[in-house]
Amino acid sequence: MKLNACIESIGLIGPGFADWPQAAEVLAGRSPYASARTALPPPAGLPSAERRRTGPIVKTALAVGHEAVAASGRDGTTLAAVFAASGGDGQNCHAICETLAGDDRQLSPTRFHNSVHNAAAGYWSIAARSRAASNVLCAYDASFAAGLIESLCQVAVDGVPTLLVAYDAEYPEPLHAVRPIADAFGVALVLAPLASTAHDVAMQRALAHVTLTLTGAPATTLASPDLEALRASNPAARVLPLLEAVAARRASSVVLDYLPEMRVRIDVTLPDAASEHVR
Repeated sequence: MKLNACIESIGLIGPGFADWPQAAEVLAGRSPYASARTALPPPAGLPSAERRRTGPIVKTALAVGHEAVAASGRDGTTLAAVFAASGGDGQNCHAICETLAGDDRQLSPTRFHNSVHNAAAGYWSIAARSRAASNVLCAYDASFAAGLIESLCQVAVDGVPTLLVAYDAEYPEPLHAVRPIADAFGVALVLAPLASTAHDVAMQRALAHVTLTLTGAPATTLASPDLEALRASNPAARVLPLLEAVAARRASSVVLDYLPEMRVRIDVTLPDAASEHVR
């Protein structure tokens, strides 16, 4: 299996990272990394009632999705999307478990509709006014790689740009003891077919060309102990070796975690414009 696409834009938020431009400076070694709790902005684009009901998982997904779409210059209302997360809203799940363990087991409708795994995709359709199809998947710690494969397959088969949004957030105790995700982290990539951008302006804005294949080689780790700890602490952060290559404007091959017996290898090449500018 070999899948190709170009990365047109990136959105990112996580511990010590407010957005992709800041993260690119750190990953390229031009700025030091300073770990801090993820600061999630209010979810843009939602009516006030829906905005009040969202938890960290939705805020994370919407923040990176909006950033990537804005940087790509594409119309978010027509952009196909893939959402990938190893779990759902951990705080909401905790609250539901507390309710069910108590005497009054009546769940609020808000708690219920936020408990489903595709909640972030539903809120995205409202916030972005998206009329395009979206897929939602879960593959535990392999969720980012599974989402990337699904997105690249859509790009290859349908020949249309696709938004990939991968995200996970922490669980409160006692759930945290068995699922120790430390903090919220999210990444979004706008991926486009190489052929569709070969002769247009989007090609000149592309950050990188990527080719994905399967491999048995071990996953690429990061030289920085703090960034490596972040990579290992959140399934969505498994993307960091790929982002490091893009941020450093470096043609290279990286291997990302996937299944126990199989990883994904991504060969990164950079168009001329990408070597001059990281969006």
